[in-house]
Amino acid sequence: MTDFLRDLFSHPGSARTVIVLEPDTMSTPRQYEVRPGYALYAAVIGIVVLGALLVAAIVLTPLRGLILGPGTGELRGVAETNAQRAAALEDSLALQYQQIAQLRAIITGEMDDLGDDVLDPAAFSLPDPDSLPDAPEAGPPVAGGDQAQPALPLRTLGPATDAERDARAARAYLDGLRLPALPPVDGVPSRGFDAARGHFALDLAATVGTDVRAFADGYVVFSDWTHQGGHTIAVQHPGGYLSVYKHNSRLLKRVGERVRARETVALSGNTGEITSGPHLHFEVWRDGLAQDPAALLVAP
Repeated sequence: MTDFLRDLFSHPGSARTVIVLEPDTMSTPRQYEVRPGYALYAAVIGIVVLGALLVAAIVLTPLRGLILGPGTGELRGVAETNAQRAAALEDSLALQYQQIAQLRAIITGEMDDLGDDVLDPAAFSLPDPDSLPDAPEAGPPVAGGDQAQPALPLRTLGPATDAERDARAARAYLDGLRLPALPPVDGVPSRGFDAARGHFALDLAATVGTDVRAFADGYVVFSDWTHQGGHTIAVQHPGGYLSVYKHNSRLLKRVGERVRARETVALSGNTGEITSGPHLHFEVWRDGLAQDPAALLVAP
């Protein structure tokens, strides 16, 4: 075979006649005219095409991750996530150390070691009832429940008499939040509100499966999975308040459902990309601005 290939490709530009003879039969020999140069060109083109297909398969398919490893963007995302987790753990440890020191001071009677912010009545502020906006009037009960359209009665857009305005103000006050409220979950604060570091929430460490209760009356406006927050649910309340509950193990309410204060809306968990352990990430927003939940709770 080696001698045949050597003779065949000794002069690539010349034509060669190849005769095929089957020795065990009496069939007529067949002959073919071959140009070795063309065969070489075809082999080179085939190798180039095969190499291009192999490179495309590596670059454009998940094989890239298996062969070349994660890309720069993915590594950057992992690094950022790890940095956020480290910051969350650092804050959680610092707060736990502070709480342990406070408990030790209370037990030993060394009250002078307590910080000024401990049991500070100013930490629990009540909202100004006069600041509550007028609430839209509720329409008569119709089929379809509370989501019947139009959601905002048109008569609320027109001019109102003094009596109507007084009635709306009284109804808004009665329908408003009762603050301070009880914590949404039975747990221990593990990280406080820190807007400077982008933590617009109060973390409450709780056992997986603990009831997560609504901060106040309202409607569920979000109930779904998020990459960073895991199973997340958000409730819109009167007065422009919005409460958000993240890292749950299970959501019990759907978008559009009405919930009452202290009603269970989810079960706590440890889901999501950014979590430092089983806890509830509790946010409160008002008119688009983050509020410190600890200032709105009785005993955070």
